[in-house]
Amino acid sequence: MVKSKPDFYQSLVAQGQALIAGEHDLIANCANLSALLFTSLSDVNWAGFYLYKENQLVLGPFQGNPACIRIPMGKGVCGTAAATGEIQLVEDVHQFEGHIACDAASNSEIVIPFYRGEELVGVLDIDSPSLARFDQDDLAGLSQLVTALEQSLI
Repeated sequence: MVKSKPDFYQSLVAQGQALIAGEHDLIANCANLSALLFTSLSDVNWAGFYLYKENQLVLGPFQGNPACIRIPMGKGVCGTAAATGEIQLVEDVHQFEGHIACDAASNSEIVIPFYRGEELVGVLDIDSPSLARFDQDDLAGLSQLVTALEQSLI
């Protein structure tokens, strides 16, 4: 029996919560969550984190091809999510003004900022080689996983 996307994400979030339960180290938790996402999500070519440092995003734990190391605030999909505090769900990155092409194979992307209280910690970034790979179910499920990560930072 094929799981619905909401059921899939309910299971994925439970796995993520189990991986980071009782652990408060940001790097360790981001490393495990990026591995979980990369191995669990279909049709993705990059899953990982950029961390906010010195008024820019710096590459954190990830799975996939080598990536851009530093992203200025407000630049590209990740920098836009970090600067605005808004989730970016981009069906076609080539139509996103100022897109930073770290991997030419990426065609769609979802980026979710995360916080410790009111303080920006970084963004979760997931790329796909397919156009319009991510939808509202992905946004809802991945947001729950990001909330679990935020709670681990308290």
